[in-house]
Amino acid sequence: MKTTALHALHTELGGKLVDFAGWELPVQFAGGLKEHQHTREAASLFDVSHMGQVLIRPDSGNIEDAAAALETLIPASVAGLKEGRQRYGLLTTPDGGVVDDLMFAHHGDRFFLVLNAARTEVDLDVLSGLEGVGIEHLTDRSLLALQGPKAEEALSTLVPEVAGMVFMDSLVLGDLWVSRSGYTGEDGFEVSLPDALAEEFARQLLAHEAVAPAGLAARDSLRLEAGMCLYGHELSEDITPAEADIGWAIPKVRRTGGSREGGFPGAETILAQLDEGAERRRVGLRPEGRAMAREGSALYSDEGCTDEVGAVTSGGFGATVGGPVAMAFVPADAAVGDTFYTQVRGKALPMTVTELPFVPHNYKR
Repeated sequence: MKTTALHALHTELGGKLVDFAGWELPVQFAGGLKEHQHTREAASLFDVSHMGQVLIRPDSGNIEDAAAALETLIPASVAGLKEGRQRYGLLTTPDGGVVDDLMFAHHGDRFFLVLNAARTEVDLDVLSGLEGVGIEHLTDRSLLALQGPKAEEALSTLVPEVAGMVFMDSLVLGDLWVSRSGYTGEDGFEVSLPDALAEEFARQLLAHEAVAPAGLAARDSLRLEAGMCLYGHELSEDITPAEADIGWAIPKVRRTGGSREGGFPGAETILAQLDEGAERRRVGLRPEGRAMAREGSALYSDEGCTDEVGAVTSGGFGATVGGPVAMAFVPADAAVGDTFYTQVRGKALPMTVTELPFVPHNYKR
């Protein structure tokens, strides 16, 4: 398995290490529940260095050319992104599915992309088809996520400039590339920095009284409560943006009638579904009682569990919510308050369609 620059620190801190997408990473330190709650109340440090980091530079030296090239693959407004800002984007298939979801930032003379670890090689293969740009896969940089309401307080002791940042700002500060974003629904930052600096930087953050280490378990439960998609669960090459309910990632300028309409893989299918609706969509569900519905559990329209209509994609205990939560694909006409059923230990478990996110986002706007 691959290891990150913080591997020795994880071991020193007593992290329970597991194989995740070919990387040996900590699933927990003090326990997933405690780490989840600490993130909501203070600040937690996550090692997300397994994520793919890529630079896209225009051969011409004109950043507009790189933006135009990226828009042939990403159905977002890359050209409309200002320097020092970041956006969420998608790579799509010719059939309208999702190759990957990613973040892209405008760094002045280049774009900086952060990709899902398990999809990095696939994404690089897709990106390699771009013309007029240079593509650099960075393998000597770490990526740390500091998340929680006290993240600014902690990080500003080391990097004072972050206090002036708002949600989705992305700044180059020497060796540090800092974005105000994350995957927990809380305020926070992601910091890309050279591997050689990562351990000392992490130790200095952990020395702050508000900061504690956190692992993959808390990261997953936090993103579930925040109603965020996870590739391989709510996103895949067989799931379209409309089905995943992330049509907001495709702005009007790239939609039907927009000034830069379409021009990306799967545009015909994707734009038609955004205009007319898809047959299924992602929703939030609250199971009755304390039983949890797990990924892959079939959903039924009837208590007798004979009419299968969907499936759970993510499920677990919502520590902030105080009970089980889940996301699933169900018929598109399902409304908040509707009830579906799944089977847990041979018994029908009612699940109520609930607004997402389960926990309000806490970003600094």
